[in-house]
Amino acid sequence: MMEKKSSLSVLLNGIIKENPVLVLILGTCPTLATTNTVDGAFGMGIAAMVVLLCSNIFISLLRKIIPETMRIPCYIVIIAGFVTIVKMAVQAYLPSLYETLGVYLDLITVNCIILGRAEMFANKNAVVASALDGIGMGLGFTLSLTLMAVIREVFGAGSFAGIAIPFMQNYKIEFLTKAPGGLLVYGLLIALIYVVTKGKAPVKKSFSCEGCPHASTCHPQDCQLEGAEK
Repeated sequence: MMEKKSSLSVLLNGIIKENPVLVLILGTCPTLATTNTVDGAFGMGIAAMVVLLCSNIFISLLRKIIPETMRIPCYIVIIAGFVTIVKMAVQAYLPSLYETLGVYLDLITVNCIILGRAEMFANKNAVVASALDGIGMGLGFTLSLTLMAVIREVFGAGSFAGIAIPFMQNYKIEFLTKAPGGLLVYGLLIALIYVVTKGKAPVKKSFSCEGCPHASTCHPQDCQLEGAEK
């Protein structure tokens, strides 16, 4: 069982200290693909947060029922179910956002942030704590994507949420709207968070298999990481 934390600590953990995008470096595919517009980034963040919250709650409720050897397939089925619900809701009520996000809505199913929180937190904690973790990590994901999108759209396209900013039209840096520009902004934000947290991000200096969803299928001799625990 994990060390007991306060509700506020669990909620705030995902915003800075264990931000899934800027500290844990997870979910890079949707991060880079949907942050060229503020609308797309915010929509993706909210959609992922809803799935993360619902799947965390559901997995926490079933954590004592799901067989240990079948937990990963069960998690994926649960997550896929909530992704389908969110996708249908977005398609019905926000068709423009649905067109913007496209296939990345479906890919929320295999988003490593959601599967990772299911394995690392919801599987080991009560419903309330798991819900708070889902909200916190979802907020961290949404804020990171939105911040990146603001920088890329305002300075790259001279607009905000699709609305042109007149005085920016002659100073656009179109490079920022492209994939290399996204990587540049991403790297700079990671560096900024590293400075803000004074390098105290919770990343282990030595690697281990603890917490890995696939650890049970590996053999010690297969792990080539220096310092990996057997």
